[in-house]
Amino acid sequence: MSGKASYDDLLELASAILAKGYGYSASEAGITATLLVEADARGIPSHGVSRLAFYRANLDQGHARPGTEPVIAHETPVSVVVDGKGGVGCYVADFAVRKAVEKARASGVCHAAVRDSNHYGIAGYWAEMIAKEDMIGAAFTNTYIAGVPTFGNLRILGTNPIAVALPEAGGRIFLLDMATTTVTHGKVELYDRRKKPMPEGWVVDELGRVVTDATLFEKGFYESNLGGHLYLGGAGEESGGHKGYGLALLVELLCSGLSLGASSLNTYPKGGNGGITHFFSAARLDLFGEPAELKASVGAILASIRESSKAEGRDRIYIPGEKEAEAREESLRSGVFLDEATRGYLKKLAAEYGIGPVDWL
Repeated sequence: MSGKASYDDLLELASAILAKGYGYSASEAGITATLLVEADARGIPSHGVSRLAFYRANLDQGHARPGTEPVIAHETPVSVVVDGKGGVGCYVADFAVRKAVEKARASGVCHAAVRDSNHYGIAGYWAEMIAKEDMIGAAFTNTYIAGVPTFGNLRILGTNPIAVALPEAGGRIFLLDMATTTVTHGKVELYDRRKKPMPEGWVVDELGRVVTDATLFEKGFYESNLGGHLYLGGAGEESGGHKGYGLALLVELLCSGLSLGASSLNTYPKGGNGGITHFFSAARLDLFGEPAELKASVGAILASIRESSKAEGRDRIYIPGEKEAEAREESLRSGVFLDEATRGYLKKLAAEYGIGPVDWL
């Protein structure tokens, strides 16, 4: 049955599964488990511990190679290109972000392009990690093919998320973290696991017809490259679908084009490395003035939006990232929610790898 688990218990279990069951090093397991549990704690279960199944599949298919260290392929005082060598995505991303922050401290700004990595968790975690250093942080990644371009029917681009974070007054951080598709594929997987119909407008089949059966869509998703997710704005140009598609393409060019890595269409080749690409930016606030004044300015703008007139029946306007930040605070206080399917899967993995006891599940 559904229930809650303490953040620390869940983190310890996820780390143990990755280390004992998947062969991750302690460092690889620690950062990957953190990304998974952070997603669940923030109310983003599509990228939470249920993703352990996806990571297991990547191992079994030879896409991810634990124990592989990323290397610097090119660098200047304000840039770095990292070759992940097919390593663990969260570990590779952590290496690249820390390198970007280090260079930005010295030079003011740094851009980092990463090739041959793997899934790196929620993009917002990395942008926020940079913002906590009194910097403007941005994180982008391509993904396995998921979306069809405007007027196309072939899945050729990923969900290609965008995340940008800015420090705000009072210790807050503005965090925009969004897929360029209407929803991430992890959310479709979540609906499949829960056997719930999807809302219309998320995905289309190979003929461009709206699909709401998540299980049926998932089956076809791995059998053919035709049909897939719709980008922000939906099908066609009438509601701006071309804009969402354009954002996805921009992410692809930043991540794959500037890293000399694989485009989404060429990720996860049979028997080969995952090939996922990322792009990060870090810029010190003091490039633009006194950091305290800048944070106050950002805070004042956001406050004016929070305090503006509300629509009928609504008593609050949310700033991007606020729901997730508040969900995290609640999770730390009262536990991280896990649905029945996820709890059952964790129990199965714990038993399979001899981890326990896990009486709290």
